[in-house]
Amino acid sequence: MIAPDLTTLELGFDVPAFPGMAESDILTPALIIDLDAFEDNVERMRSLCASHSVRHRAHAKMHRSVDVAKYQIEKGNAVGICCQKVSEAEVFVRAGFTDVMISNEVTDPARIDRLAKLARRARILVCVDDFANLDALSRSAQNHDVIIEALAEIDVGTGRCGVKTSCNAIDLGCAIAATPGLHFAGIQAYHGPAQHLIKYAERHAAIALAVETVKAACLGLQARGLSCDIIAGAGTGTAQFEAATGVYNEVQAGSYAFMDASYGAIEDEDGRSSTNFRHALFVLTSVMSVVGAGRAVCDAGLKSQSLDSGLPKVWGQETLDVLSCNDEHLMIADPDNTLKCNQRLRLIPGHCDPTCNLHDWYVCVRNGVVETLWPVSARGKSI
Repeated sequence: MIAPDLTTLELGFDVPAFPGMAESDILTPALIIDLDAFEDNVERMRSLCASHSVRHRAHAKMHRSVDVAKYQIEKGNAVGICCQKVSEAEVFVRAGFTDVMISNEVTDPARIDRLAKLARRARILVCVDDFANLDALSRSAQNHDVIIEALAEIDVGTGRCGVKTSCNAIDLGCAIAATPGLHFAGIQAYHGPAQHLIKYAERHAAIALAVETVKAACLGLQARGLSCDIIAGAGTGTAQFEAATGVYNEVQAGSYAFMDASYGAIEDEDGRSSTNFRHALFVLTSVMSVVGAGRAVCDAGLKSQSLDSGLPKVWGQETLDVLSCNDEHLMIADPDNTLKCNQRLRLIPGHCDPTCNLHDWYVCVRNGVVETLWPVSARGKSI
């Protein structure tokens, strides 16, 4: 494994585990990575992208971990990373990453200035959907004597940022190319809601519509003498579709590396619940009370996991269902009264991204033994 940044670990406090410890002895609640599943997921994404000759730019907003991102680049052949916020990107640039895309708009002057400073040390890309944003980006780029690469973002179904039509994207791309201090890098076209459409055919159809818009934009830009180095988008739920289009050349999947209950629910072509990636991320919890008949209480509540995508699932325990969750407690239906105090359970979080941001450490486990710890390096970096 890649050596982690263990500054705090070396001090010997404020950690839930140490290398060599059994999983059953980890202090809970803790965020654990099953290394075999994680490594397999990274290899599967590498293979998917290689088979279609597209690049993978790993989305680091999911894990916010320098060590996870290093592994994705060194073992998964990712060409770089995506971040959503400037402060997040700063963590990765300080750690030595040299190709970082902010797959989001940056419009606040103070943040733009920080973005331009990062471009002194790395290739920095940012998304744009507003002509007025170009002047501010240009001023900061010229003030710091750097080039900021910009992508014209198209809203292909997400319903948040992005221009609405291919014609808008063509005009925006031309404006970027004509702006001092900026370089037109291509198109950002991510369809967020399509990632979680349960039915395979529905996901495929949603991406097919997006591709038509993206293709029209690319042809229009080409007619204006502009080529797109990057045509990007694609998350875990649809990467196989964008990668096979011959239009997209970068995939920005993130959750594939860990998976969660939400992604685990989507179906493959045969109607099975699968995206070909394994659950690698778990919230490890301990049973703290069994006094209620048919019910157990665990120690992983709302402060340990996000419920925006629903309640977690109990891993490998078909008879156990999560009933409810509050600040510090999680209630589980245990109809056969099988659970005992201090017993450890793995929970599959409903949504991995915000769950990861609640923890300081990833406890990396292989075959029931702690192998290493990785800091959640950019935890809380949301400005």
